Amino acid sequence: MLPAGSCDAHCHVFGPAARFPFAPSRTYTPIDAPKETLFALHRHLGIERSVLVQASCHGTDNRAMLDAIAAAGGRYRGVAMVERDVTEEDLQALHEGGVRGVRFNFVAHLGAPADLAAIRAIVAKVIPLGWHAVVHFDAHRLEELAPFLKTLDLPMVVDHMGRIDASAGVDQPAFRLLLDLMEDERFWVKVCGSERVSRTGPPFHDAARYGQLLVESFPSRVLWGTDWPHPNIKENMPDDGALVDLLQIIAPKPAQLQALLVDNPTRLYWS
Repeated sequence: MLPAGSCDAHCHVFGPAARFPFAPSRTYTPIDAPKETLFALHRHLGIERSVLVQASCHGTDNRAMLDAIAAAGGRYRGVAMVERDVTEEDLQALHEGGVRGVRFNFVAHLGAPADLAAIRAIVAKVIPLGWHAVVHFDAHRLEELAPFLKTLDLPMVVDHMGRIDASAGVDQPAFRLLLDLMEDERFWVKVCGSERVSRTGPPFHDAARYGQLLVESFPSRVLWGTDWPHPNIKENMPDDGALVDLLQIIAPKPAQLQALLVDNPTRLYWS
C-alpha cells in the first residue's frame, strides 16, 4: 500500500485529438490517452496526486494538460513547454492553471534539441514565479550539457535517471556524471523510466537498482512517476502496477518511500 498523499510525479495526457490536436511538428503520434483514463489508473493504484508533464507530441500547446489539472481539483500540477517569446501574462496564466515548471528536451528521437539561448531567456522569465526546469536528455549528452545546466539559477529536475544504460554498471560515465551533478543541491532526479533504461526487460530490476542508489544518496531530491501512457515504448510495454511494485527495490524503507512519494513532491509542487 502506498502512503497517503502519494504523487505520480511524471505522467502525461494525450488528446483526445479531436479536442486537443497534436502538434504539426511532432515526431510521433500517440493514441488518445485522456484525463479520465489517467484518473481511473490513479484510483486503481492508490495514487492521490500527480504532476502532468507536457510531451513533445503536443508541443507548446498546453491545453490538454491544463484541462486535466483543472478537472483534478487541486490534486494535480503541471510542467509546461513554452516558446522563447512567451509573455509574462502567458506564464502567469499557466501558473494559475497549476503549472510549476518548464521542460526542455535533448532526446534525439523527439526532434531538434532545445536551443540554449532560448533556455536562458525562458528561465529568466520563470524564476520570478518560483518554477523549476525539467531536463530530458540522452545519456551521452550529459557531459556537454552539465556545465551549461550548472549556470542556470533555479532548481532542475533530471528525467528518467538521465536515461542511463542499466547494463553498463554504476561506473559508466553517464551515471558518474549524474551523481556529480546531483551533488549540487539545485538538482533533483526522477527515479522512474525503468522500462526505458533497462536492458534485461521485465521486471526491470536491473534499472531499479540505479533508482535505489539515487534514493539512498539523495533522499530529499528524488521523485518518482509512472510515465503513463509510456510514449515511444516499442516493446516490453510496462504494467503500471508492476512499476509500483518496483518501489520495493527503489525505496525499500518506509521513510524513503514517504519522502519519494509524498514529502519531496509536496515541497516542489505544492509549497
